[in-house]
Amino acid sequence: MGDYRIRRFRSEDRQAMQAFAAALPEHDLLFLGRDLRRPRVIAAWLTAIEDGWIDGLIAEEDGALVGTAALVRDPLGWSAHVGEVRLLVAAESRGAGLGRDLLQATMRVAAGRGVEKLTAAMTADQRAAIALFETLGFATEARLARHVRDSGGGTHDLVVLAHHIG
Repeated sequence: MGDYRIRRFRSEDRQAMQAFAAALPEHDLLFLGRDLRRPRVIAAWLTAIEDGWIDGLIAEEDGALVGTAALVRDPLGWSAHVGEVRLLVAAESRGAGLGRDLLQATMRVAAGRGVEKLTAAMTADQRAAIALFETLGFATEARLARHVRDSGGGTHDLVVLAHHIG
């Protein structure tokens, strides 16, 4: 692990993204709001990239997708200065710095887009992910009790972290 390349997510990466998402534990997907394992969700993501609402990055190693990050913005809304970071790393690729590299790359994209504040949401039990974000300047801004429901009906608290750029 460690010989990966980070680049922009493109339409031709659709199949690789589907395979990547299918291999992730469901719990890793809960904070996304949509099930990334569904092809139409990936299609909508690609449309949002084309429309300029999302900047998507992927990390690939030996031809396989091992991580992804997205900067989600609403340039027409009241919070056009805010971007949401979504970060996923394959279980077998965790702990080697890939998540940090993807997060830092996303932060650079955000700065280039003029984003002033970044947020990230994840379930409260994702302690390693929370710690990663905290080491790069994010702090807990909210905790929403029983906010996310998994496919088995269980509920999970959602933590929202934020970082002010500049």
